[in-house]
Amino acid sequence: MSEKITEVEQHGIAPIPPEEQTSRPRDLFRMAFGGANTFATIILGTLPIAYGLSFRDAVLATALGVVVGGSVLAPMALFGPRTRTNNAVSSGAHFGVVGRCVGSFLSLLTAITFFAISVWVSGDAVAGAAQRLFGFDGGPVLRGFAYGVIAIATLVVCIYGYRFMLLVNRIAVVLGTAIMLLGVFAYGGTFDPGYAGTGTYALGTFWPTFTLAALTALANPISFGAFLGDWARYIPASHRKRSLLAAPFLAQVATLLPFGFGIATATLVANPADYITGLTAISPLWYAIPLIVVALIGGLSTGTTSLYGTGLDFSSIFPKLSRVQATLLIGTLSVAFIFIGNFVLDMVSSINAFATLIVLCTSPWMVIMMIGFVQRRGYYDVADLQVFNEGRQGGRYWFARGVNWRAMAAWIPATTLGLLCANTPMIAGPWRDVAGGVDVSLLVTLATAAVAYPVLVKLFPEPPEVFASAPLPVADALPAEA
Repeated sequence: MSEKITEVEQHGIAPIPPEEQTSRPRDLFRMAFGGANTFATIILGTLPIAYGLSFRDAVLATALGVVVGGSVLAPMALFGPRTRTNNAVSSGAHFGVVGRCVGSFLSLLTAITFFAISVWVSGDAVAGAAQRLFGFDGGPVLRGFAYGVIAIATLVVCIYGYRFMLLVNRIAVVLGTAIMLLGVFAYGGTFDPGYAGTGTYALGTFWPTFTLAALTALANPISFGAFLGDWARYIPASHRKRSLLAAPFLAQVATLLPFGFGIATATLVANPADYITGLTAISPLWYAIPLIVVALIGGLSTGTTSLYGTGLDFSSIFPKLSRVQATLLIGTLSVAFIFIGNFVLDMVSSINAFATLIVLCTSPWMVIMMIGFVQRRGYYDVADLQVFNEGRQGGRYWFARGVNWRAMAAWIPATTLGLLCANTPMIAGPWRDVAGGVDVSLLVTLATAAVAYPVLVKLFPEPPEVFASAPLPVADALPAEA
């Protein structure tokens, strides 16, 4: 019997029973779009303007980043329906059942970043709107209270699980979209599509800054790579690949709405680097309440899509923790990061650095998984993917002590070379000028992974049992020694 919305989800990373795979690709679309149709994405949309680009160039850079990122993300929806578990555990087929902890690390990195963005931005928006409506400046106390309320609400939704999250995201998709479209009437009279930019580029010249803006937008779809399986595992494998690929891609294309809202409104505020304060100052009074609604619903949507997956995956690394316990632990640590980052450190700088790490660490991991999917022709042994989680050794994906060194030997250099070539305000590698200041880090990291992994597999073939046509030797599936 399938779970009700009001029941706490009991499923961890163990395979979802086939009879409970009742979702459809359009549910995956709702989850992916709802998780991005928020103030967090709006903030990312404001950054190209803050970097000094014109409205036209900001739109072009953002559209490029979203389309490229959505194309890279889409194949990550193919794993969950077949493995009936999340993408981090699924990656054990290619990185080894122990090596799949790389995916768990990426999940944690992404969750902390986007949970922090959602709570931080939503809390500041609520505080700013309250000041605009009531003339009350609560200062750090009001902001801290808003952070706490949104963080607790997000934790509650995550604890209830997938069905509750699906409901929240259905609301977020409809309500968030309607309110952003309402912004046409709130700001349309003052918006100028011919906005020429500040004339001062963040990285000195146009093309490096344009590339930085595109990579900023690209971070949004890439961030879903480690989480897509959290929701796709509820979809039966009988659905067509075309539908599974289309759902996340179209969800990312749809995020051009919140991105566009951010770009357009950033041209109106006095200081795009202080967007939230500026937006609440120029908003008509009648639009302040809808802004609070977008902030609250959007914060819940983004926060839950990030935090749920990490709690789910963390419970697989530490099997003694249930999904609920792991979610509470990660949520508590993330809340501490939010308060320390906002009141002690520079939150914006911290988030920029984390976003760069997400792109350069996650994208080669995704490429290796996609190549592996093609090489294996979509075959996965559901039971053997759970070996590490169940405290066993052996199985098809044990490789060498649970790690497939071929995948690791492709991922580590790809990530390292990407970081060496990065050219962002926070992370600037020693090879950042290799292309005249244009950031080629993503191209380098993708190309390295795409070439290195197939070459290594060709030179050092993987064990035959990882393919569907080869049986698993009985001796390879023994319980772990005490």
